[in-house]
Amino acid sequence: MRQDPTNRRRLTRLFRAVIEIAFIIFLYYSNLLMGEFTATNGIGKSITFALSDIITGMNFSIAIISALIGWVVLEYFRQKL
Repeated sequence: MRQDPTNRRRLTRLFRAVIEIAFIIFLYYSNLLMGEFTATNGIGKSITFALSDIITGMNFSIAIISALIGWVVLEYFRQKL
């Protein structure tokens, strides 16, 4: 049995979008972690303290919104170029 090629292409676009959005979220959190860890570089401060400080619901919602906006901009430029 052969699969419908349009369905496969749709899944490929979806997987690419998920990977790109996840990568943007990763960059967002790594930037937050670096900033938080260097800002709290005092006695008794650790990586777990910095992680607990940046992993919040508000930061996650900002990351999702930023990633979606970034993905839309990337898709726009991909279509234009």
